[in-house]
Amino acid sequence: MSDPGNDGIRSDWATKDFYAVLGVGKTASADEIKKAYRKLARANHPDSHPDDAAKHEKFKQVAEAYDVIGDPEKRKKYDQARQLFASGGFPAGGGGYSGTINLEDLLRERAGGGGGFGDLFGDFLGFGAGARRQQPRPARGADLETTTTIGFAEALEGITVSLRIASDAACATCSGTGGKPGTSPHRCPTCDGSGFVVASVGGAFSMNETCPACGGRQLVYDEACPTCHGSGRGRSTRTIQAKVPAGVKDGQRIRLRGKGAPGERGGPAGDLFVTVRVARDRVFGRKGDHLTIDVPISFSEAALGAAVKVPTLDGPPVTVKIPPGTPNGRTFRVRGKGAPKADGTRGDLLATVEVQVPAHLGDDARQALEAYAAATADTKLRAGLFEQAGE
Repeated sequence: MSDPGNDGIRSDWATKDFYAVLGVGKTASADEIKKAYRKLARANHPDSHPDDAAKHEKFKQVAEAYDVIGDPEKRKKYDQARQLFASGGFPAGGGGYSGTINLEDLLRERAGGGGGFGDLFGDFLGFGAGARRQQPRPARGADLETTTTIGFAEALEGITVSLRIASDAACATCSGTGGKPGTSPHRCPTCDGSGFVVASVGGAFSMNETCPACGGRQLVYDEACPTCHGSGRGRSTRTIQAKVPAGVKDGQRIRLRGKGAPGERGGPAGDLFVTVRVARDRVFGRKGDHLTIDVPISFSEAALGAAVKVPTLDGPPVTVKIPPGTPNGRTFRVRGKGAPKADGTRGDLLATVEVQVPAHLGDDARQALEAYAAATADTKLRAGLFEQAGE
C-alpha cells in the first residue's frame, strides 16, 4: 500500500488494475467502490478462512486496491498515472506529450506551477542511467474488518468488548528480516542495496520496482528464515479491547484507528473496522432513538378505558392511560424512556396496544357478551363497506 504520509505516485500502479480487483468500473462512485470492498473483504477475511492462503492473498489485494481508489486524492493520481502509461509515453525527439493528459496541468498541480517533471514522477519513473534510486519507505499496515455481537441492553448503554484479531505481521522468528536468526546480512547484489530495480515499460520510460530478491529490504541472507522462508512475514493473533459507544445501532461500523495490521519498515498500523450486531430483545424493539413495545389489552379495557402498567428497559414500570374507545394498534408515547442519544438525552418509549380476543369464554363472560351483542344489534358497522363496494 502507499505511504499515507506521501501523496505521490506508487511505482507499481502502472501494472495494477485496482478497479478490476474490486470488480467495479473506472467510473464507479465512491459508494459503489466501498460496497464492493466490504463484500470482498468479508468473503476473503482471514478470520473466516484461517487456512486458505489464496483468500489471504485476495484479502490483501482487495485492501490495497481500496486504499488507493477508495481515497479521492490517491484515486485521481492513480487514474492519471494509468492513463499516461496507456498512451505510450512521449514522442521521439523530446516533444510535448501526445496523450490525452495535459502535462502542464499535472506539473502545475504537483509543483504549484513551478515544479519540474521529476517533482511529479520522481516516485514513479526512471530515465536511463540518471534515474533516481529510492530508499524503501515505511508502508502502512492493512485495514482489517471483524464483527462482534452484543446484547440489546448493552447496545443502549455501551460496553467494552474483547476482540481477537488475526493479521499479517512481521515474522516472529526473524523479526521481519527474512534471514535465519544468528546469521548476518549483506547487501543485496540484485539491486545493489537500493531496494529497487529498474524495469523498462516501453518507449522512453523505465520504472522503479521493488527488488524481487530482497523484497525492498536492501539486505539479503545466505540462509533464509526457516519459519517464513525468507519472506519476513507471518501471522499475528492478538486480543484488543474495543469500546462500543452507547446507542450503537445494529449493523453500525466502528473505526478503531491504528488497531489494524502492523506496518512494514516502521510504517503505521492500519485501522480496524468493527461491524456491530445487536441481538434481539424478547420484549423491546428499537426505532431510531426510540424503544418500542407491544402491550396486550382486553376488549373491555379498550372499550371502557384503563390504566395499564408497562415495563421499561432499565427502570421501574410506567403507567399508560388507555382512553375509552381505544382502537387496536394505537401507539402511546412515554417520553424519556427510550434509547440514549449522543447529546445525553433519551428517546421515547412507544407502546402499541394489541386488543386480545379470548379463545375461550366462561358462562358468565359469554352471557355478558351476548347481552352486549343484543344491545348493539342495531349498529350497522359494515354499512359503509357495502355502499362503497356498490359505487
